[in-house]
Amino acid sequence: MAFQYKAPLRDMQFVMHDVLGLEQFYAGLPKFSDTNRELIDSIVEAGAQFCEGELAPINRSGDEEGCHFDNGVVTTPKGFKEAYAKYVELGFGSLAAEEGHGGQGLPPTIGIAMSEMMGTANWSFGMYPGLSHGAINTVEAHGTPEQKETYLTKLVSGEWTGTMCLTESHAGSDLGTIRTKAEPNADGSYSVTGTKIFISAGEHDLSENIVHIVLARLPDAPKGTKGISLFIVPKFMPDGSRNTVACGSIEHKMGIKASATCVMNFDGAKGFLIGPPNRGLNCMFTFMNVARIGTAVQGLAAAEGSFQGALEYARDRLAMRALTGPVAPEKEADPIIVHPAVRQMLLTQKAFAEGGRLLCYWLSTQTDLLNGSDDEAAKKQADELMSFLTPIAKAFLTETGYEAANHGVQVYGGHGFVREWGMEQIVRDTRIALLYEGTTEIQALDLLGRKVLQTQGAMLRNFTKIVHKFCEANKDNADMAQFIEPLAAVNKEWGDLTMKIGMKAMQNPNEAGAAAVDYMMYSGYATLAYLWAWMAQVAQAKIASGEGDAAFYQAKIKTAQFYFQKLLPRTKSHAAVIENGGDVLMQMEAEAFAF
Repeated sequence: MAFQYKAPLRDMQFVMHDVLGLEQFYAGLPKFSDTNRELIDSIVEAGAQFCEGELAPINRSGDEEGCHFDNGVVTTPKGFKEAYAKYVELGFGSLAAEEGHGGQGLPPTIGIAMSEMMGTANWSFGMYPGLSHGAINTVEAHGTPEQKETYLTKLVSGEWTGTMCLTESHAGSDLGTIRTKAEPNADGSYSVTGTKIFISAGEHDLSENIVHIVLARLPDAPKGTKGISLFIVPKFMPDGSRNTVACGSIEHKMGIKASATCVMNFDGAKGFLIGPPNRGLNCMFTFMNVARIGTAVQGLAAAEGSFQGALEYARDRLAMRALTGPVAPEKEADPIIVHPAVRQMLLTQKAFAEGGRLLCYWLSTQTDLLNGSDDEAAKKQADELMSFLTPIAKAFLTETGYEAANHGVQVYGGHGFVREWGMEQIVRDTRIALLYEGTTEIQALDLLGRKVLQTQGAMLRNFTKIVHKFCEANKDNADMAQFIEPLAAVNKEWGDLTMKIGMKAMQNPNEAGAAAVDYMMYSGYATLAYLWAWMAQVAQAKIASGEGDAAFYQAKIKTAQFYFQKLLPRTKSHAAVIENGGDVLMQMEAEAFAF
């Protein structure tokens, strides 16, 4: 009964080729100059076959069975081990890794496309290899030659998997208070002792070894975030002996039940310092930025999956007649897709999925630039753009992905509440995306506080200049006026709102905290407005030139019109909330909350 996932290859190709022009883009990056359209499409199509044929069929069964825990041993649901072996055999995990360590040396954006398909087909499965990418990037960026030699080849091949062990029960996102200790040993290694919680893929039966990237404190470390170091702590040592790290339990969760979320106990486990002492958090950001983009993809995946299911159902389900008269008079009722309320939900899902796809892929091309360009100025610009967009992508896309998932349940009505149709699982699986890798509220504070106010608005201006140039380039295009005028207005208001928040926050720091979430949502809607205007402009040009499928491009323009007329106006309510300030939040005494 559940919908059958189909990779949205046509729309993926539109984003990669029509909008981003990846082949031409890569031609200008020495490292990736051999990556042509034919190669990109062949990899994505092979990935689609794997995700549709191997991962989607075990999505619901994996959710129902969950992971099994027995005295430190974790067993994944039926079919996961076989699917993971095929994933490794097909080389999907090594797409964007360096060739020197067994990778295929392809641009990271190809890996993001693969992540989207895996995430929509089976998010729980995708978390096992997904965290390895961050471990690989961290070792590549900060590891010694010996560490790279020991760990990278196996991690890249997928024979080993990786984790990131940050969170402790008392610490959460406040990493400055972690207590895990690392005592130096005579041989240059360290004895790591402590307990970490919420460790995704911390223990499982898919790979031969698990390499934990662990935050811990050296004996003489200063307090707070400036006293955290980073360590490699493998489950099995390079000589094959078992390290003293064990899974204490697995969490019983609302969703992603086929992904093992572990309590990990480090009992004097042998670890190796990676990066400089007391600079672990800086090194860990390599891992965290990858994870945050990966979580943004979960929001995209939720929107895409729930849209596919809802669309299929809305075309088939008969209920009532269209308000304008029967559309299918030969049937006892009309398909519910004729009803405006259902159209509103479907188009919201579609707009968030397709806009989110371009945001994730465009953001990933900045990583391509950082990895593949020789132009230092271009790399600096890409790094700053990525820093600015990452919290928006992570928070906004997971919030809108969760909204889209709820629309999926709503379109099905009572059936959406029933497990067999697959819609309620998307809601449960996606709810965690608003929490892990930094909650929406943490991302909002990062965006407004660190990325905007602390740079005196420089990072924001870097982005709004891109939008302004786009508006200027298209201001004389009559067909684009419907998009350019509201986009330019929002782009200007974005800067004005920022100025007002900054002025208020100078008098009272709570003003920034009060505005942050609404500011982040405003930023997300403004960012997607630019991306939808960009897609509309490309679609118009394709129609004018007579290229390709005119119906596809017309649908793209109509979805852009829906976004601008029905979703972008949400910025007005966020702006009003920001304007009203934070006094009303802080005026009540904490004791008065009691009932």
